[in-house]
Amino acid sequence: MANGGPVEHGFPHLATVREAVTALYRRLSYDTVQTFSASVAPADVAFSDADDLYLGTQRVAHELVRHYRLPDARMIVSFREMTHAANVELTAGPEYFVELNERFRTHRRDIGAALAHEVMHVYLHRLDLSFPGTRDNEILTDTATTYLGAGWLLLDAYREDSASSQKLGYLTPEEFGYVLAKRALMFGEDPSVWFTSPQAYTAYGKGMERARQDGRQPPLTAAGWAGRRRYARDRRHAQDAHAAGPAAEGPYRFTPQEHGPLRVSFPCPTCHQRIRVPVRGRVRARCGLCRTVLECDT
Repeated sequence: MANGGPVEHGFPHLATVREAVTALYRRLSYDTVQTFSASVAPADVAFSDADDLYLGTQRVAHELVRHYRLPDARMIVSFREMTHAANVELTAGPEYFVELNERFRTHRRDIGAALAHEVMHVYLHRLDLSFPGTRDNEILTDTATTYLGAGWLLLDAYREDSASSQKLGYLTPEEFGYVLAKRALMFGEDPSVWFTSPQAYTAYGKGMERARQDGRQPPLTAAGWAGRRRYARDRRHAQDAHAAGPAAEGPYRFTPQEHGPLRVSFPCPTCHQRIRVPVRGRVRARCGLCRTVLECDT
């Protein structure tokens, strides 16, 4: 949690974020991901100063448990002084003990954001899905929270001005925006209508721009002129075993011809699983993981 300190920006964790999206689809399946097409509604996690602190916190926790479909998980929430925003004790259940930073006693509108991340820890724990190392595992948790419909709360908790700052989670604001954009493109959803933080709009816009770039990489037909020209050059080098020059620079990779007909692999712009197709001009490919149909010019 950045509380008054500097907030990291940009896309430094993008590779791990993409791995996390792929891992979600592999562990949950396309059909299960589709059951999360509706995000957590703002009214369900709203928290006013007039609400009782503990009853209100338990109500929000229950709504998040319901959203993640953890019917037998009970959250016992308390507050204490700590460096991080929150912490959850992962056990066999059905009771899970969540500690929230003492500052949320007076910053109640962000309690939903903190709980969204911690309840996702429980969800992933029950799925037995994790990444090695604390950093990567927290990035997985932020990504899963966002892609499955509760992470807009984490981005909306980001606020920054010349005098103060606050950000929850391990992802940068732009990376939260990127995952939200990926979700928006999948489900036709516009989470920006729920933002109360002006900085969240900006971060979401930058994330959407980066997410759209994923769908404009060769060999996809939506690739721009420069990308298509670079791809054609790299394809010529792959076809000519004696050609001099650098290997492919883009996210695509060619299979050398000595292993059979030339093929090219590239990441699916939706789930980032690599797809392999023959190099033979216009090809329609279907991702076996997320079922996205892709128009390619190989």
